[in-house]
This record gives sequence, structure tokens and C-alpha cells, in this order.
Amino acid sequence: MTSAVPGRLSREELLDQIARGDVDTVVMAVTDMQGRLQGKRVDAQFFVDGLHEGITEGCSYLFASDVDMRTVDGFALTSWERGYGDLAFKADFTTLRAVPWFDKTVIVFCDVETVEGVPVAPSPRQVLQHQVDRLAERGWRGLAGTELEFIVFNTTYEDAWNSGYRNLVPANQYNVDYSLQGTSRIEPLLGRIRRSMRGAGMVVESVKGECNFGQHEIAFKYAELVDKCDEHGLYKLGAKEIAAQDGYSLTFMAKYNEREGNSCHIHLSLRDSQNQPVFAGDREHGMSETFEHFLAGQLAYGRELSLLLAPNINSYKRFVEGSFAPTALLWGIDNRTCAFRVVGHGPAIRFECRIPGGDVNQYMAIAALVAAGLRGVDEGLELAPAFAGNAYVADAPRVPTTLREAMELFDQSAVARDAFGDEVVDHYVQAARVEVDTYNAAVTDWERYRGFERL
Repeated sequence: MTSAVPGRLSREELLDQIARGDVDTVVMAVTDMQGRLQGKRVDAQFFVDGLHEGITEGCSYLFASDVDMRTVDGFALTSWERGYGDLAFKADFTTLRAVPWFDKTVIVFCDVETVEGVPVAPSPRQVLQHQVDRLAERGWRGLAGTELEFIVFNTTYEDAWNSGYRNLVPANQYNVDYSLQGTSRIEPLLGRIRRSMRGAGMVVESVKGECNFGQHEIAFKYAELVDKCDEHGLYKLGAKEIAAQDGYSLTFMAKYNEREGNSCHIHLSLRDSQNQPVFAGDREHGMSETFEHFLAGQLAYGRELSLLLAPNINSYKRFVEGSFAPTALLWGIDNRTCAFRVVGHGPAIRFECRIPGGDVNQYMAIAALVAAGLRGVDEGLELAPAFAGNAYVADAPRVPTTLREAMELFDQSAVARDAFGDEVVDHYVQAARVEVDTYNAAVTDWERYRGFERL
């Protein structure tokens, strides 16, 4: 069987390319709690000869550690007492893609199971797949697009680290939002990223400058939910790897400085079994009744599921009035001050969730949107009128302002526990608790500047 999309491979094509010597490395990748790709680079011949079922193994601590890969306590999945044994990484051969920025390399995304073959519930890909299955029970499938912003610096990652991330020079020294001159300044890098992602089987739409200095966005066509999240992860990793190869560094962190943060706006819509749009209808604004209930679920349960939309301490520093990051849980028609913006016309009508930043775990965020929407449908929630005006000053429920607040809301959420199960909720609450405790124990530059001499 031959893949119909350039850059994507069938299992048979992979075996043929390995036999011809065109591929010598297979990256077997899983997604950790932070949304990062982890795994192994496997010799291609060993992949053929030794991994007949497409299964390799890796330490369970990958799904019970923080950003620094510390083995922290409190997770039911694994611990020192349980010996940090292996989990199985099972290749999903429908996900094979070329990795053009490395020679003779392909990647395959893996599902995570115990060595006995039981799916690991807290694995982000598994969490999202469960929500996809819930959609399928109703004859629906989801489509999503994720719009990632990043800031490019004229320095290597190593030099940035050694400088303590101080005095980094951005690729642009002024606001280049929609500026062709501004994007041309960094086009050699942006162009290489775009062409590389096209070579990996992604449909590239466009690139544009953004507001913060050195900030840019590359947009890709929507795809089905798990496939889009796989693509998102590979793009994010690949952009960093390509930048490093060319002597740059770039960051997707939600709030790098006091200027505009890096967003990850998520567009979501549904299709039925006949590939017809579920959200389009003859109600106000061209919406269907299902869309109204689905969107009402976002407003009703956005606060208690916000941990999955904004999973880090830094995520909450992005929610600043007048910054194009939302603070009010409102929806509007093409209104960028609202947390949920309805866009598109006719069959293309959809909503854009503007809450996540570039640091989001894409699988968990989309799983949260599906869970909130399905709850709204099940409860037949009535949708409030579209908000017109400046949502920053509106009297409305607010996006949580700290990770601790979001963690406590998620922990106490009956909706989250019903949608994801106690095992998943407790796992991600513990991950948030680790981040909060680590942050509270840290002494920052801000504290030293304010207190070293003057307090």
C-alpha cells in the first residue's frame, strides 16, 4: 500500500525504504505529560529484525516526572517503591512520517501500554483517544487546527542557557505583526521550517509576523484530532531542532517577557458519519442546536478544566487585559477579546479557543474541549447571547489566575472525573502540585532585585 500524502509512509513503504538503504533511523516517539516527544532513535535494520510487533520499552518515569525529568513522588502510576519499571511503546503504523531535517530518518508515534498490553490511562495520546471514542459513539469525529506562536532569538540554545536567558537578541527589534519586511528578516529559517514540515506530510498554509519582538506563527491545515496533535508535537520539536541546526533558538513558552505571550489558539469543529458539518445549522449566526450546546459547555466548564488548557505556572502570566490573551469566559462572533471566538461561515463554522499558550499539551487541551462540549450537549445547556464589545471589562466568570487555582478546580471537578476518570485527574493534579511546590520554593531574580538592598 502506498501513502497518498507525500511525506507520510505506509508500513510497507517504510520496509521498502529500509531495504533500499533510504532509511537508517526510526524515531519511536511517545508524548509525555508536558506535551513533549520522548523516545528512542532505533537503527532501522534492528527495527525490522528485532521489533517484529513494533514495540519497544521505556522507563515509566517519563509519565511521572516534571519538566526537569525529576523523579517526583506522589504518582500512583510509578514510584521508587514500585521500581520504576518499563512501559511498552507500541508503534501506530498509521502515523509514519519522514523527518526531512535529519538524513534517512522517519518517525512513528507510539501508544503507551503496560508490558502486559493494558493502555496507560494518563498517557496524553490515550486521554485524547478516549474522548475521540466518545465522539464516535455519537457518530461524530472532530477536526482541529492549532495555531502556535514562537519567538526567535539570534543566539544558540547553549548560549541562551549560559547567559541565564538574559539579554537575548530577538530576530526582530520591533512589532512585525503581518509585516512582510519583518518576516523576510528571518525567512531563511521560517522557510526551511515550512519546507521541512511539508516534507513531513503536513499541509502548510502560511507564515506571519506577530506582535512581540521576533515573534512569528506558521499555520497548518486542520486535521482529525489525534493526527493533528501528533503533527503539532512533531512541528514543535522540529522547529526547535531546525533552529538549533541554523544557530538560532526559539521559544514557545506562554509568557517570555512582559510583552505579548505565545498563544496556541485551537480551532475545533465536528463532522458526522456522512462527513457533514455538525456545527452548521439554521439557528442564529448559522449555528446548529448541537453547536450551541457544545459551546455552552465550554463556558460552563472552562474554569474547572482550565488546568488542561493552561498547565504551567507561566501559562497564567499570559492572561493580561488588552494583550489578545483572554481573561473572561465569554464567546463572541469574531471577537478576539473573548475566550471563545466563533469564526467561519456555512459548513466552515467553528469555534476558536484562545485560552492555551504555546506551552500547552495539545492532546490534553483538545481532550478538555471535547469533554466540556459533550457535557454541554448531554445537559442541553442554553447558550448565552454572543458578547459584543470589550470582554476584558465585562462582568463575567474569569479564567483562573494561577496554576494553584486551576489545580484545585480540576481536582474538585465532577465533570473532569466523569470525563477522564479518577486515575487521570489525580495524575495531572499531582503534576500540577509538583509545579506549584517547586515554584514556591524557588527564589527569583524579581525577588533579588526588589529585596537585596532595599528591604
